[in-house]
Amino acid sequence: MGMFGYSGALRALMLACGLLWLAPAAQVSAGTPLSPAGAVLIKKSIEPFGRATALLSDGGLRDKWLGLQRRLADDLVQLALCEGDREGCVSPAALKFLAVVNDAKARDGRARLGEINRAINLAIRPADDLVQYGAIDLWASPLTSFANGAGDCEDYAIAKFVALRLAGMAPEDLRIVIMHDTLRGEDHAVAAARLDGQWLTLDNRRMMMVADTDVRNYRPTFVVDEAGVRRYTDIPLVAEATLQ
Repeated sequence: MGMFGYSGALRALMLACGLLWLAPAAQVSAGTPLSPAGAVLIKKSIEPFGRATALLSDGGLRDKWLGLQRRLADDLVQLALCEGDREGCVSPAALKFLAVVNDAKARDGRARLGEINRAINLAIRPADDLVQYGAIDLWASPLTSFANGAGDCEDYAIAKFVALRLAGMAPEDLRIVIMHDTLRGEDHAVAAARLDGQWLTLDNRRMMMVADTDVRNYRPTFVVDEAGVRRYTDIPLVAEATLQ
């Protein structure tokens, strides 16, 4: 594929996906006395679990997300090349990921979500970051996870988030949610997708998707989407009108 064709394919893919991962960073402002340090209070919650959130302007979690965005951009280039020329594709991981996306596109509604949840759960085996990368809590891009065939919970969630986006889900209906497992005393990440007004969680620990209202023994702590990273707050939604 020539440079013009490649650029057009990539631009079309980027526009089709609405990938705004690099844009929001400059738009984040500092916290106020009425909001958590380093965060901006959001007035109305449309998030999984129906709780108020505050946008983070700094911190380790935000840094991880920004770093991942750069690796996602590289993945999108590879995916665009392989989508345009599958026979000449040099990335088996990209072909495998595109196959998941294409299979999902052939389905609608809950079946589309379930196909991606099932396929990615089967494509990646559980693996600890320290064992696999020699690092603690490394957020891998989907093609890295597919190439290795392994990852931990956030790697599953990231791959599902991107696959769902490429399969046609709207950005406002997709999240990565980080939760604290109150039984095991550890953090866990899942993808979340909103269908017909209800948030469904896509978890690497189960094939069945579970509505946020039915999740037990987990406390949501952070939520991530194309706009950035937000922290769940304990401020009741009914009190937000006084914080204008």
